[in-house]
Amino acid sequence: MAQYSAQLDGVFVALADPTRRAVVRRLGLGPASVGDLAREFPMTLPSFMKHVRTLEANDLIRTVKSGRVRTCVLNRERLALVDDWLAEQRRIWEGRTDRLEQFVTDPEENRP
Repeated sequence: MAQYSAQLDGVFVALADPTRRAVVRRLGLGPASVGDLAREFPMTLPSFMKHVRTLEANDLIRTVKSGRVRTCVLNRERLALVDDWLAEQRRIWEGRTDRLEQFVTDPEENRP
């Protein structure tokens, strides 16, 4: 469970930055070179590479170098980690709201 939590923490940290979220969104359309991705952002290439490294370190993307071109590919399976966590949270909160609704609408429950 601690390993799962550490992995999830890393993914959320990586996705906390709007630049990195935009990169993930763009890579959802298909692979792209670092140069193509970087052109969309008003920062130097070394600064942009820090974002790429963060996404790669948290296994959200993979990069492959061919000659002088580094291509980024989205790791869709890693995003399933976030989806699983959100589904778990949704189940918890739906259960709580269902119990609250039952408490509010069931007159038998409200008697002392």
